[in-house]
Amino acid sequence: MAEGGGGARRRAPALLEAARARYESLHISDDVFGESGPDSGGNPFYSTSAASRSSSAASSDDERERPAPPGTAPPSYAADPLELEEDETGGGWSAVLRDRPSPRFEDTGGPTRKMPPSASAVDFFQLFVPDNVLKNMVVQTNMYARKFQERFGSDGTWVEVTLAEMKAFLGYVISTSVSHCESVLSIWSGGFYSNRSLALVMSQARFEKILKYFHVVAFRSSQTTHGLYKVQPFLDSLQSGFDAAFRPSQTQVLHEPLIDEDPVFIATCTERELRKRKKRKFSLWVRQCSSTGFIIQIYVHLKEGGGPDGLDALKNKPQLHSMVARSLCRNAAGKNYIIFTGPSITSLNLFEEFEKQGIYCCGLLSSRKSDCTGLPPSMLTNPATPLARGQHQIRTKGNMSLICWYNKGHFRFLTNAYSPVQKGVIIKRRSGEIPCPLAVEAFAAHLSYICRYDDKYSKYFISHKPNKTWQQVFWFAISIAVNNAYILYKMSDAYHVKKYSRAQFGERLVRELLGLEDSSPAH
Repeated sequence: MAEGGGGARRRAPALLEAARARYESLHISDDVFGESGPDSGGNPFYSTSAASRSSSAASSDDERERPAPPGTAPPSYAADPLELEEDETGGGWSAVLRDRPSPRFEDTGGPTRKMPPSASAVDFFQLFVPDNVLKNMVVQTNMYARKFQERFGSDGTWVEVTLAEMKAFLGYVISTSVSHCESVLSIWSGGFYSNRSLALVMSQARFEKILKYFHVVAFRSSQTTHGLYKVQPFLDSLQSGFDAAFRPSQTQVLHEPLIDEDPVFIATCTERELRKRKKRKFSLWVRQCSSTGFIIQIYVHLKEGGGPDGLDALKNKPQLHSMVARSLCRNAAGKNYIIFTGPSITSLNLFEEFEKQGIYCCGLLSSRKSDCTGLPPSMLTNPATPLARGQHQIRTKGNMSLICWYNKGHFRFLTNAYSPVQKGVIIKRRSGEIPCPLAVEAFAAHLSYICRYDDKYSKYFISHKPNKTWQQVFWFAISIAVNNAYILYKMSDAYHVKKYSRAQFGERLVRELLGLEDSSPAH
């Protein structure tokens, strides 16, 4: 027994090296934050959305397996002839597998602008939030303050905000992403989260005045009907910055990033505070480059509202999620991107629509959460015969492949991005190699990378929690901009001059915004 255990320990590094080599061949980079942490890839198929984890959760490695015969790889199991005939005549699905190449991608992903080695943290941040955007915030905040005082009475202590003060204001709020303190006012408190060097830049009274009147868009125009009109111009500007600064790799993921509360706060807050926190009135979706973690596009959906994109106007959640996917991919047509999706988005109709636009997909399928219209019913039910781990069944229709793969549970995938003939393998520390179609391996690799990124990414969200929905969206967007700025920093020559961690980069950005560090523009 001891000898067998030693052999398993000696074998583990070889398996990990094999996994690294295969993931590199799929263009998966190392963790962009360069920080080690617990591996969240035990189940490579869990969704990053809390609402969808239950449908895709797999069993633990301690469960009893059904091994294949010794010395043989588990074969894909064949369909019953009657079942095959039903699938072929019912919707054009066939068990005949034909090899085909993956979509060609000749673009070179990465930053579009070479930043100098002397570039500061604020230089990277201002690729997305430049001075002209900040100056507009100054104008809108001062305009709102004047109108507010005209209506509710003069405020003798108010002085119009300046560009330098607006930068400092942003710096103070961003500092909560580093300190993980819920209240930005703790900086002036003298307690555990106090910071005397930051507190001397601006008084607490001045900060609170700016916070009271802060606006991105002060007033609704007569043509505006969108519920996020107070922040939409900023989101549009941010999107333009993302597009101009970065070209994504071929493989990308659509998902809801983790924007939950800090776990320490959740553990210590009262039940009333916790109930209040659950009333967030929007959902945030992103399209994210799976090679670097750079968030390419943001989509904010209001949970309430009767507009054309409101949930009231849609028949069901799959229809809502298809609309979200179309919005996130509206600038992706004709580029042969491969988009990985969770079960709430995966559907035959959507994937066929995207294929006509030159967008290819690979998605996890759930009979409960996915729109299964057009899929053969025989592939959506579990076979009565017990299966060995790694066995799979595939049906094809044109370029589309429907895969049912067994790994202590049945996982189904829909893809038009990978050949149904090409084989892959899932490599696990305890179980060794598990055979699978290449599409399954690619999905596991890319989604587990995004999940690990999310585990760290959520730690650096701004902790300040305003009550107004547009302000919540604004600070989430600023958090994403800071994370994207750090990713560009790590890919630049500036990182080789001073190798800041994500936390150090955040601290440096705060001090530069407050004018405590030299942040002369890089040329």
